[in-house]
Amino acid sequence: MPREIITLQLGQCGNQIGFEFWKQLCAEHGISPEGIVEEFATEGTDRKDVFFYQADDEHYIPRAVLLDLEPRVIHSILNSPYAKLYNPENIYLSEHGGGAGNNWASGFSQGEKIHEDIFDIIDREADGSDSLEGFVLCHSIAGGTGSGLGSYLLERLNDRYPKKLVQTYSVFPNQDEMSDVVVQPYNSLLTLKRLTQNADCVVVLDNTALNRIATDRLHIQNPSFSQINQLVSTIMSASTTTLRYPGYMNNDLIGLIASLIPTPRLHFLMTGYTPLTTDQSVASVRKTTVLDVMRRLLQPKNVMVSTGRDRQTNHCYIAILNIIQGEVDPTQVHKSLQRIRERKLANFIPWGPASIQVALSRKSPYLPSAHRVSGLMMANHTSISSLFESSCQQYDKLRKREAFLEQFRKEDIFKDNFDELDRSREVVQELIDEYHAATRPDYISWGTQEQSKAVGTLKMVPTKTQKQDTRVGLGSASPGDSLPSGLRDAKRPPPCHSMEEE
Repeated sequence: MPREIITLQLGQCGNQIGFEFWKQLCAEHGISPEGIVEEFATEGTDRKDVFFYQADDEHYIPRAVLLDLEPRVIHSILNSPYAKLYNPENIYLSEHGGGAGNNWASGFSQGEKIHEDIFDIIDREADGSDSLEGFVLCHSIAGGTGSGLGSYLLERLNDRYPKKLVQTYSVFPNQDEMSDVVVQPYNSLLTLKRLTQNADCVVVLDNTALNRIATDRLHIQNPSFSQINQLVSTIMSASTTTLRYPGYMNNDLIGLIASLIPTPRLHFLMTGYTPLTTDQSVASVRKTTVLDVMRRLLQPKNVMVSTGRDRQTNHCYIAILNIIQGEVDPTQVHKSLQRIRERKLANFIPWGPASIQVALSRKSPYLPSAHRVSGLMMANHTSISSLFESSCQQYDKLRKREAFLEQFRKEDIFKDNFDELDRSREVVQELIDEYHAATRPDYISWGTQEQSKAVGTLKMVPTKTQKQDTRVGLGSASPGDSLPSGLRDAKRPPPCHSMEEE
């Protein structure tokens, strides 16, 4: 029985990357833009039902909900060749259509007003699933709708579906360019608080790194949004291949997440992909091997998060999952893992197992590929904290001067004070501190000490994430500890190929 996943696309950015994701999924499963299975797509070994369902006339419809507070992007989707793919009842546009004005507070406040209409759609979609596993949220943390409405929905999803997984694909702003959104640091911090407390897994898509990769690796001088979004759709589709082309392991979202997130708060993942090609460069083929792919995935230039150098902290991997696509001999995987271990190419945490998990997956038989083997790395690495540190630095500059706060004061949540901003800053700082602590052997005792301090001072109502916080029993670092309570006792996924330190 498939474990269905509902995709929620929020705001301009979320709907654009979601649109590219569905185009990619249709191509991989042999589904036409109208949702009809192509005549050549006769293999039948894929699991379309995880992300699609069939209408009465047998055509496939995405389990997707498209939400926006202004109509431009959704109208462009409805004027594209893929307009008939979506269920029109699953598209929600705000009645006044004015958007959130790149203001988190506006997006959050509008969420409070329209949440009943939105959850009518989500509940109907959930009721139509046989065995719903969770939700995937596509959004940006810098604007107004993706950040504000996204934050509100994350909180409500936790309350309404406490036992379902919530994974996000969160786009972080480009740090190399001056933003035209002056309140971007406020928006980012407020959203990061919700991603820390209300999501089970966050796949970080860093615009800075994506632009760098498009320029350096794909040799595109000025990458367009569409080209960057294609890069994102490659990551999203590759990270779901084991769900859609099932093998003997990692067949569901919980299996993927459990191996990567040993402690609940440290659930921000970075990704890498190789080999990267554009449509024009299919001709530039080189030989790919499992070792070559796995070694390249560990190179910083292939990682889609730009992390600064921190000389005071010895950053390391908490966990790595490599999804290798193509016709691969498992013995080659073991040999490659052995070589990586001998050369000490990956530096792991001192308090847990040093293992690279490897999941083997089929490629789509309907898409031409220039390479025999390709790979996606999903990694939990402590250096991702530098991304949060730069967000905090930008926030502190504005907050110190109390700049641009008038836009926020118009909304009820900030009418009397700005405590919510300061609370968000504290939560993100705690997250940074925990990532730094995870690089040290005493992380286990650090967690226990932190909890004993927190017991007397915790004022906030515990969210789902706080109820199951890491601070007790960190020593076991059991994958199940990171799951929602109702799923912790679920059957553990079988062991993967792995590289472990003796």
